[in-house]
Amino acid sequence: MKQMIQIIRKAEIEKEYINVLELELDYELASLYDAMQLNDSREADKSKKRLHEIYVELEALHAL
Repeated sequence: MKQMIQIIRKAEIEKEYINVLELELDYELASLYDAMQLNDSREADKSKKRLHEIYVELEALHAL
């Protein structure tokens, strides 16, 4: 019974983490758009790097 509760809790925590990553994804996409509008390649590169990191995390959680 304890194992079942642990599995359920882990799934709930992963779902919450996925939700946070999706919010962060939206934020980084908006940041990338702003940087592109301002021709700020440094900020655009930072956003692209973070977007890639988010993608890798979501892929690892099978959330894509």
